[in-house]
Amino acid sequence: MQGCGNDYVYIDCFSERVAAPEALARRIADRHYGVGGDGLILIEPSASADAFMRMFNADGSEGRMCGNGVRCVAKYLYDHGRVPPSRRAVRVDTLAGTREIAFRVENGKAAELTVDMGTPALTGAAPERIGLLGMQLLFVGVDMGNPHAVFFLEDNAPLGAPRVSHLELPRIGEALAAHPRFPDGVNAEFAAVLAPDEIEFRVWERGSGETLACGTGAAAAVYAGIRAGKLANEGASSSRAAPRRSFRASIPDQRRLRAPGSAAIMASGGLDFGGRGKFALDKSKLLA
Repeated sequence: MQGCGNDYVYIDCFSERVAAPEALARRIADRHYGVGGDGLILIEPSASADAFMRMFNADGSEGRMCGNGVRCVAKYLYDHGRVPPSRRAVRVDTLAGTREIAFRVENGKAAELTVDMGTPALTGAAPERIGLLGMQLLFVGVDMGNPHAVFFLEDNAPLGAPRVSHLELPRIGEALAAHPRFPDGVNAEFAAVLAPDEIEFRVWERGSGETLACGTGAAAAVYAGIRAGKLANEGASSSRAAPRRSFRASIPDQRRLRAPGSAAIMASGGLDFGGRGKFALDKSKLLA
């Protein structure tokens, strides 16, 4: 399944069992020798919500929250009858807390799903200075349930990139991943303001590298832009790597950030490793 190009392999753990998901994520996310994707998401039962989402990056590390991922989980729950057809919202538990996703229904399927992304918070001074690759850069740290560092190109002339497409993102992203300022890693967004209601950005996700989109990253970039006075209260952010995709985020009550968007099932199937390897997966249904 994919949301704004952010693609994961999903497994319905209401009926399936997955052992050692960290190892499975590494194998299954490989785009040449596995199914291919930005990682693995397990849709598990929850005692307090409609489901519990566990999200694993392509390197096998477990993440706390994924905005596009939780949107896809909501679509799966409705489209596959895990919630009553009269419902127009679901609640999904994550390691970052419970998220509510509202949606419309078209032809019996969930469409235009709006995620309550929670209350964003700054993690330090805004902006904060960091030394990286011999450069002195400014970023805004944002907690979206997972850590983000938002770099606005207009504030970071040493990057020498007037547009996000000019960035040497792998070099910069790998340096950030090893920086002592972020001992647990960080999701980094590099953004350019196009208008008071629009930015473009590229994202380097911890554990996965550059991805086409990042829901919490887009939300963090919009929030940072609003706090810095670069964006109006509602901003549309689009990923340069996926120019046909856009992500709109708003903070209507000045506290909780909401983000509508689409989700789609790209393929489905089964996989049986026959007990080989360091994990067991018994004829699980896969959604990619």
